[in-house]
Amino acid sequence: MENVPQNNPTARPSHSDDAKASNRASGEEAKQIERPKDALTAAPMAEQKPAQVMNPAPAPPKPAASNPVKSHPRTSSLDEIYDRLVKGVRDFFQKNNLKRGVLGLSGGVDSALTLKIAVDALGGDNITALLMPELGLTKQENIDHSKLLCQFLNVNCFYQPINSFLSDFTALPWRPTPHAHMNTKARIRSVILYNFANSENAIVLGTSNKSELLLGYGTKYGDLAADLEVIGDLLKTEVIKLADHIGLPLEIVNKTPSAELAPGQTDEEEIGATYSDLDKVLAKVLMNYSGQQCIEHGLPSALVQLVYQRVKQNRHKCELPFIIHA
Repeated sequence: MENVPQNNPTARPSHSDDAKASNRASGEEAKQIERPKDALTAAPMAEQKPAQVMNPAPAPPKPAASNPVKSHPRTSSLDEIYDRLVKGVRDFFQKNNLKRGVLGLSGGVDSALTLKIAVDALGGDNITALLMPELGLTKQENIDHSKLLCQFLNVNCFYQPINSFLSDFTALPWRPTPHAHMNTKARIRSVILYNFANSENAIVLGTSNKSELLLGYGTKYGDLAADLEVIGDLLKTEVIKLADHIGLPLEIVNKTPSAELAPGQTDEEEIGATYSDLDKVLAKVLMNYSGQQCIEHGLPSALVQLVYQRVKQNRHKCELPFIIHA
């Protein structure tokens, strides 16, 4: 997920001008990564686990009749959830007479799970993954994990660093802020994805989870730009459970979430809370709880305030622009 909310007071960017200069140093060219004939030897995945039930949050006490709360607990097994996601992708493509999809692969669990679902739905020959690191900032292990996953799943893969595109923005007649600089990286990747999609008659598959979408933890017209959000109905904690259940490599499943838009950046430090805690509040948001009701049910007031503030401030990121009527 590439993201830094531009208008959120809780964001804590740490990107430096020295890092910008070092990241533009590389001029490595794009290249297609060849798929091995026997992809199973590239990176063995974990053995499939038996089905298990995703435990929903305990049912809260009934609220006052004047302020009803809707409850939508997750009661399906992990296998059922995965099968519905695969079928949903397949049905969307068939209904819209589509064949090919492309996504950005970062080495994190969100894009890895999205890739696996897409491959199971459409076949590896119809999916392309683009690796778009920022050399000097993106960790080598994320590049390596992405390449190995593509080889294992036997999908087409292109490697295109964004450094040369990013360096062009130094010619602007104003000095970009750290927020603008980081969001530009996400938007460059979006432009590359849509260039491929337009060129190859494909659609862009989004890799954002429901926690990111609700919190607005994403870049408008950047990583939030997609034609289909494959895992957008799963909270981050559900993504991790499902990815582990289907046997994605633990090195990816247990990796610290990071947009890698600035040195040392992590999602949870930037947002100000762990996904485990955030999802406890977001689960109540999805059941139409008010902030006060969340606090009454034992959730910390500071955490509740943080979540509800972000949801309100960043709702525009998932909506069409407001239209002024004539």
